[in-house]
Amino acid sequence: MTETEPRTAAVQYAFTESVSQLLAGLKSSLLITTYQAQRIMTVAPAADGKLNSLMRIFERPTGVALNGTTLALASKSQIWFFENAGEIRGEDGSVLPYDICFTPRRSFVTGDIASHQLAWHNDELLIVNTRFSCLSTLSNKWSFIPGWRPPFISAIAPEDRCHLNGVCIDENGPKYASALGMTDTKEGWRENKASGGIIIDIPSGEVVTEGLSMPHSPVLYAGKLWILNSGTGALEVVDEKDGKRTTVAKFPGFLRGLDFCDRYAFVGLCKIRNDRKTFNDLPIEKETDELKCAVCILDITTGNQVGFFEFTRGVEELFDIKIIRGSTNPHIIGFEEDTIQGLFVIDPDIYKKAP
Repeated sequence: MTETEPRTAAVQYAFTESVSQLLAGLKSSLLITTYQAQRIMTVAPAADGKLNSLMRIFERPTGVALNGTTLALASKSQIWFFENAGEIRGEDGSVLPYDICFTPRRSFVTGDIASHQLAWHNDELLIVNTRFSCLSTLSNKWSFIPGWRPPFISAIAPEDRCHLNGVCIDENGPKYASALGMTDTKEGWRENKASGGIIIDIPSGEVVTEGLSMPHSPVLYAGKLWILNSGTGALEVVDEKDGKRTTVAKFPGFLRGLDFCDRYAFVGLCKIRNDRKTFNDLPIEKETDELKCAVCILDITTGNQVGFFEFTRGVEELFDIKIIRGSTNPHIIGFEEDTIQGLFVIDPDIYKKAP
């Protein structure tokens, strides 16, 4: 490439105009993480059916969780917390147009616990600690504080025994968890990963449904338990009483990342990496010739797909998706540029107290 040739963007995507229109109507935008491309990104509606996107680099970002305007992000060895900086002004003093500006305020160093999904219960952050097969919370002293673990896991050990990966909560706290196997040996889930997945009722420890193909992203929404039967490409609803599953829709990808807003489901699709130890002999490989990396939007009242946002270059696997409700122009401050060096978030009352 010569100096006069234009540079090709590292990440490229295509989308339907309906995505922008739909997000604008919902007065919302998207947060997406991709640990494969090491980015967290926002997708927001713009004029004329276009989209605004912003990407920030973090080391292997996975789960994200919002608690009001506090954003938690899991990365390779840290849990990051961002707070809304409020009104941001440029160097000339003009107010920048963002309606929320997530600014990194603190992080906890956990070590590489292979953290997956995050969830807030009141003001406490729950971490799916995949390496140690348990749910964890944070500590100022320890790498983490282990909490609930599946009843079949006999010890807290850094062995990824069942690949615990997802959690959802109800009004009482953690309710359901997803795992890739009911196994209690080091990486024991790998042997039967194509059909050994389970959903566990956390309060009772009982298995609600089994025989899943690498399930992810359990969500309680509209009075139903939704899961991604990832290795089959299916969005499913689970009957919480008898464990029977109903397929709502199928997609051309390995599924990971799920959130809802109004009557719409936002579903993450991934390509399958060339890693035969983790991904092989999955049903979706046999059913679909070309897997996609995308966010598909489904109307859950009709089962119809109403839009998509597809990565065509640079991103092949997604991890998490979250709706930023009430924001159509979000911003994230990262560390790639000098912006963080000159951004000061100060209590305005400090000026009132100054002599």
